[in-house]
Amino acid sequence: MRVRNERLVFSLVREHGSLSKTEIARMTRLSAQTVSVIMRELEEQGLLIRQAPVRGKVGQPSVPMSLNPDGAFFIGLKIGRRSAQLVLIDLLGNVRAMLQDSYKYPAPLDTVAFVDNGIREMRAGLAGYQNARIAGLGIAMPFELWNWADTAGAPRDIMDQWRHCDIRADIQARCKMPVYLQNDATAACGAELVFGQTAGLRDFIYFYIGAFAGGGVVLNGGLYGGHSGNAGAVGSMPVPGPDGRPTQLIGVASLAILEKALAANGTDATFLWTQPDEWDADGPEIEAWFRNAGRALAYAIVSASAVIDFEAAIIDGWMPAGARQRLVAAVTEALQHIDVEGLSVPAVREGTVGIHARALGGASLPLSERFLIGSGAQQSWA
Repeated sequence: MRVRNERLVFSLVREHGSLSKTEIARMTRLSAQTVSVIMRELEEQGLLIRQAPVRGKVGQPSVPMSLNPDGAFFIGLKIGRRSAQLVLIDLLGNVRAMLQDSYKYPAPLDTVAFVDNGIREMRAGLAGYQNARIAGLGIAMPFELWNWADTAGAPRDIMDQWRHCDIRADIQARCKMPVYLQNDATAACGAELVFGQTAGLRDFIYFYIGAFAGGGVVLNGGLYGGHSGNAGAVGSMPVPGPDGRPTQLIGVASLAILEKALAANGTDATFLWTQPDEWDADGPEIEAWFRNAGRALAYAIVSASAVIDFEAAIIDGWMPAGARQRLVAAVTEALQHIDVEGLSVPAVREGTVGIHARALGGASLPLSERFLIGSGAQQSWA
């Protein structure tokens, strides 16, 4: 109960920016003494800092407390099919450092080397006391990565190495901090929940469009992973393909599909992976991709809504903000042509975290596990 109350106080301060002991006692219905003890301990641990006193009309001034940005640090690792990212964030979620490695396909040994070198470089940029406050590393990566060798255009023997390695254990063996593992798209959903602007949404389905399509589910304000940690595997949802025949969402709404279409027309699609902030190309292939991906996502949203009454469907991805806006518009348009009688279709919204959602989602794993209440994912760690 004490740990839960501590997390509750911490989560409230984080949500509101700063709160006084009196305000927290009123919100939580905990006794003033209990709140006072908790906040004093969090302050002694360097997690909370005092703000300027606020004087009222009568009585003693109240002293709001806020999170100390240097109170803890977290590392997130995204292992993608075209790039890896390593990010260091502080207790407020501010990015303190970020490194990226682009490649044609991921390889386990190269990934471990990237993490080794990256953590060493990030630690060199921190003061001694800051280094001691790194609370954990979270890995966000596709589960069963080896199954996508053909679609990703990667050598089968390299991708099979993922089948026989335990990347979490390999990285854990090289660092003292706890290491967590989560599906990459589910982690991105967690980033939207923890760092995004969800405006109090309690139930939403989330789509992240990267090299492949994936997503996650938030229920009752918490990330829902399911018994296997793979809930919200929206990439596998059956949808109509461009020819009207059933296929999986991943085979229509993924950037790998757009890359193939561009390459077939002789267009260099490297920009999709190296320039996510700005696409240098446009044309019929991109126009067709938006149309087909929007229609497929619309059907996926309707299907999901038949099972759970979501408040919103949030769409984000490894793409410029303008492209994300364009995709959401395509989904909204496609929904107008689908029979939704008997269903309450959720509002379709843009994600607010953006291209780094998976890496930030990885970093949110140790943050949620150690400090937060109600937003943590079901994680695999040891």
